[in-house]
Amino acid sequence: MEFITTLPALEALYGTPGEASLAKVARRMTPAYRAWIARARFCILSTVGPEGTDASPRGDDGPVVAEIDPGSLALPDWRGNERIDSLRNIVRDPRVSLMFLVPGSNNVVRVNGRARVTADAPLRETFAKGDKLPRTVILIEIAEIYTQCARALMRAGMWSGEDASEGLPSVGDILKEMTEGRFDGAGYDRDWPGRAKASLW
Repeated sequence: MEFITTLPALEALYGTPGEASLAKVARRMTPAYRAWIARARFCILSTVGPEGTDASPRGDDGPVVAEIDPGSLALPDWRGNERIDSLRNIVRDPRVSLMFLVPGSNNVVRVNGRARVTADAPLRETFAKGDKLPRTVILIEIAEIYTQCARALMRAGMWSGEDASEGLPSVGDILKEMTEGRFDGAGYDRDWPGRAKASLW
């Protein structure tokens, strides 16, 4: 198998970007991108660090990010598994990308930029859920915003309403497999819904 190792060899296999794919790029929030991102309750945060890359799902019951100003966004870091892979990466390398999805839309909005992590109390309080606060907030300085081609979600039938989860290994199954049976996977799966409900924020 031969691999492509130069940009000219790669570019020879593809066409020229269309006008729309270049004209859609903004350097800060616009009215249209603001409206789109405000409807997104879910995004994927991609980071890079010395050990490699990381992609982390982020979700909320309203807009997943808040606009601080037209050039910056704030993403609260709600409770997770305590690995803090994304936060570790950002502290060491600020480059980030976010992919925003809205159920029913085949379009994806991408934000590329640089991020910092803060535990600023007044900022954290703006995201309060009752008496719960995020422990930190990720501040993203926008370098570019643009829409992603819809073909990937169209090919996948992402919003077809199909439930393809039947028969999937559960997290408990995976834990049991990874620990060669030492982990009580069935107990983990049984207790997870209650644990998740009690620790969502």
